[in-house]
Amino acid sequence: MTGISIPFRADKPYRKGHTTAKSLDAELAAIAAEERKLAERRQAHQAKVREAAVGAVEKAGLFKVPLDRLEGLMKAVKTLGVDEVEKRLTA
Repeated sequence: MTGISIPFRADKPYRKGHTTAKSLDAELAAIAAEERKLAERRQAHQAKVREAAVGAVEKAGLFKVPLDRLEGLMKAVKTLGVDEVEKRLTA
């Protein structure tokens, strides 16, 4: 024997790496809180991206186009797809 003794307690048995249910519940609660914060950050980021997209449309002058023409343009983009419209505009 090495001379190291671990006191024995029947109410709290010694186990290396032993975790209690309370600490596991606390860890799970912390993970859930982090997930909520991350979801809020994603939502805020999506709002910023949307706001930037609206700004780009406004800067391009598309808000000045009459609504019926803008709807026609958007219908063409939806029908052809963004890639095809982009290819045709740059050709």
